[in-house]
Amino acid sequence: MSKRYSVVGIGNAIVDVLTRSDDSFLDHMGIEKGIMQLVERERAEQLYGAMDERTQAPGGSVANTLAGIGKLGLATAFIGRVHDDALGRFYADAMARGGTDFPNPPISGGELPSSRSMIFVSPDGERSMNTYLGISAELGPEDVDEDSAAEAQILFLEGYLYDKDKGKAAFERASAVCREAGGRAGISLSDPFCVDRHRADFKRMVEHQMDFVIGNSHEWCALYETEDLEAALAQASAQCPLVVCTRSGDPVVLIKDGHRVEVPVTPVTPVDATGAGDQFAAGFLFGLATERDLETCGRMGVLSAAEVIQHFGARPETDVGAVFANAGLMG
Repeated sequence: MSKRYSVVGIGNAIVDVLTRSDDSFLDHMGIEKGIMQLVERERAEQLYGAMDERTQAPGGSVANTLAGIGKLGLATAFIGRVHDDALGRFYADAMARGGTDFPNPPISGGELPSSRSMIFVSPDGERSMNTYLGISAELGPEDVDEDSAAEAQILFLEGYLYDKDKGKAAFERASAVCREAGGRAGISLSDPFCVDRHRADFKRMVEHQMDFVIGNSHEWCALYETEDLEAALAQASAQCPLVVCTRSGDPVVLIKDGHRVEVPVTPVTPVDATGAGDQFAAGFLFGLATERDLETCGRMGVLSAAEVIQHFGARPETDVGAVFANAGLMG
């Protein structure tokens, strides 16, 4: 079935603002190293003002994934919410310039400002993210461009947006439209704390509305309230046709209709760990959209993640398609 888009994503539309910093700066500013924490508007402005030599890029987990897929040559679109301010216009323009359609125009009026994440990257590659969610977290079913959802071969949802009822409603609407039109829908679990807050709804979605789910070991264990990863994956694979689990340096586990594959990870010293999970998803979804076998999808994900952590920023800088070809994956 021919579709206009290989992958359409829904997620937070966040401008990433990055700078390098050492641990003493983090201590001075009261920034907890190596985690993502949400900040209020005043704190966001304080941190933004404290950043030297900052670089700016359109971000957000699923948006980063779409950028990686687009660089591999597939057609993509992103459904997100930005304000009609400088950062919002930058975001919409940058997504379009990068080849990803952005069907939702920036919103004017008395709305919250566009979302931004101040990311401080330490010399050891650890990223300390301070995210002001702003307008993007207000995405609801009225923001779902149904033409884009219906024209998606694959719909990919960002678990972070599950924190609000309107986000859940947007996901349910988009996945219903996509699947009714013959597409496949999947979600990234995104964060174990988000899973803890909405466990029952996540479980229902995994069992009844998703064709695939991607999560790391902590997220899968949180979903099924166990420290036994194998038990969690057994429950997940009994309910969802395709389950993917990344494990921080250990082999990635992929289970499709009861068939299990493990794909090893080549150790890489990170320059900047930003985007590793997002680009794993990009490689994996590229494989899925181009009908590769399960192991090849996993290997493409692993290679994409390895590429992005070897440089500054959350999106690929080298020709990942050539990396795939050199690994014998493009035949």
